[in-house]
Amino acid sequence: MLYPVIWQNNSVSLIDQTRLPNEYTVVQIHRSEDMAQAIKTMIVRGAPAIGVAAAYGIYLGAREIENQNHHEFLERLEKVADLLRSTRPTAVNLFWAISRMMKTAYETLGTVTEITQKLWETAEAIHAEDLQTCHAIGDHGLAALPPTPQKLTILTHCNAGALATAGYGTALGVVRSAWKSGRLERVFADETRPRLQGAKLTAWECVQEGIPVTVITDSMAAHCMQRGLIHAVVVGADRIAANGDTANKIGTYSVAIAAQAHHIPFFVAAPLSTVDFSLPDGSKIPIEERHPGEIYQVGDTILTPGAVDFYNPAFDVTPAELITAIITENGAFPPDKLVSFKY
Repeated sequence: MLYPVIWQNNSVSLIDQTRLPNEYTVVQIHRSEDMAQAIKTMIVRGAPAIGVAAAYGIYLGAREIENQNHHEFLERLEKVADLLRSTRPTAVNLFWAISRMMKTAYETLGTVTEITQKLWETAEAIHAEDLQTCHAIGDHGLAALPPTPQKLTILTHCNAGALATAGYGTALGVVRSAWKSGRLERVFADETRPRLQGAKLTAWECVQEGIPVTVITDSMAAHCMQRGLIHAVVVGADRIAANGDTANKIGTYSVAIAAQAHHIPFFVAAPLSTVDFSLPDGSKIPIEERHPGEIYQVGDTILTPGAVDFYNPAFDVTPAELITAIITENGAFPPDKLVSFKY
């Protein structure tokens, strides 16, 4: 199993996902500032994995603060939290994990050393809980998949696998559970322009575990559905509004529309920590825009003529009415039932 975030040797080890699939490299993170940069540059990516990494980032920041005055320590720690919050605006797990870590800092009685130790324990707990959550999502997702045919072909978009979590994955957790139970025929992986997380990361994960995978361009998904090649769609999420509207990697909305047109079930797999109950619907979800170089350039090759404009949103929002069910660690539910978990 792949583990993209590991605490070892008194530092955090991250699989550098910007170098996959051609080069497997592990980056050692010793400072909170380096963790913020790793999140921003997508060395570590995927909402749950970002949350785990940010939790360790808060601990690293606490460890860097030499001031033993309780009030001044918390002031410095707030600056670390602000730095980490500024890295990726859409992934709500980032903010959830930072909030939980800061709550620990404020509620722990004792010395700065004792608070720092408690922060490490909380980061470890967030890490372990996410791994357990992914396995539960995989099991609930398996139960939610259509009963026929016995061997399913599943389409996914972007990468919501072990690399995007503490391990096992959300959408690919469902795929893994289906594969282990003998219910999976093949994965169709959208390449996921412009950063190609499907072609680079999802395909790489599947190859590592011997799961049959076919990579297609994003524009081929509807065609494959029309030809009867797809039995279900399972994707991840970076933020889910209270009504079930879901933000995921750009292109997900198009896949959902195509799935509805072809009467194919469309599932979103995500932990409940991804649900932002403060947002009534998806129109309030902030959408990160990234550098246009992701569109006009691949390696050293420029793809477009000069003097053109670019628009590069990293995410889009799929309306709840297009989603068959949201698969969580507590089960698979229609989007409008998520509100029952608010309290």
